[in-house]
Amino acid sequence: MSAVSDRLPAFPWDKLTPFKATAAAHPDGIVDLSVGTPVDPVPELIQKALVDAADSPGYPTVWGTPELRDAITGWVERRLGARDVTHRHVLPIVGSKELVAWLPTQLGLGPGDRVAYPRLAYPTYEVGARLARAEYEVYDDPTELDPEGLKLLWLNSPSNPTGKVLSKADLTRIVAWAREHGILLFSDECYLELGWEADPVSVLHPDVNGGSYGGIVSVHSLSKRSNLAGYRAAFLAGDPAVLSTLLEIRKHGGMMTSAPTQAAVVAALGDDDHVRVQRERYAARRALLREALLSHGFRIEHSEASLYLWATRGESCWDTVAHLAERGILVAPGDFYGSAGAEFVRVALTATDERIAAAVRRL
Repeated sequence: MSAVSDRLPAFPWDKLTPFKATAAAHPDGIVDLSVGTPVDPVPELIQKALVDAADSPGYPTVWGTPELRDAITGWVERRLGARDVTHRHVLPIVGSKELVAWLPTQLGLGPGDRVAYPRLAYPTYEVGARLARAEYEVYDDPTELDPEGLKLLWLNSPSNPTGKVLSKADLTRIVAWAREHGILLFSDECYLELGWEADPVSVLHPDVNGGSYGGIVSVHSLSKRSNLAGYRAAFLAGDPAVLSTLLEIRKHGGMMTSAPTQAAVVAALGDDDHVRVQRERYAARRALLREALLSHGFRIEHSEASLYLWATRGESCWDTVAHLAERGILVAPGDFYGSAGAEFVRVALTATDERIAAAVRRL
């Protein structure tokens, strides 16, 4: 029997190791803009909620506390404009990457079933299909796909890596097409709070879904908006028929968010001020990096939202990675996200103000 790992591609980040060593040798130290991992403090009110819930000797529930479900439903209605959201419409998950990687398996997909995702995309969409032994393919416009055998359609707006945002009209058209063909649609909206030159819209908005959540689920994370990547806190919202099935499966698998983390999420979703403060930090860093990259000869495409600048010098992404590494700056090569990114690099905004300033000086 083949090991499960045999189904997976080589872990791409290992290829960056020699470039990281080059960047780290810079006299002023490395500026790591490769992985979008938050570096700013967890807001105090969230830390306090976590500490206050630290005495949690019993098992948490997979569905979460009623307070957590209230917090999620309230946020979904307040922030996304969704209507009539109940506890049946939401499900906590252990970080969004876990969900993306294991969703096809939990949906019972396998050989002969097809999973589709954007041509430039987070690599874990492919990993999830591979783990389930399902077929996978990329698209530019999902409505041009052959719907036969297509069981799971991933949207990602704002996009990782490009920062592209799908318009309300495009979302409405795609949701209608997926429903027409009986295709389950999952929309990865983890960067929705970080729109800069566009205002991202959720598939949960009634203008998009016509007031029905049938056949659609949105994925949200607190990693970026609240600096909670280390807490592993995310949730789903949408079709209660789909979520009830996933809930049962996840109960059997023990896929539960820790009780202190659940309490922290309640605090995080109930406070908008810390999100505004973090957005301002990222906006300032984005402005500085964007101007520096443009002045250095880069062209930036899309990037109207999310935590990245999608940049090119019209050469192999690995040549660009090497060029920047010599200046002590580490970025992600665009081909990590698909062959269409072969001449681009993804530049993360997730570094301290001091490190961003260092990168700007070097550029």
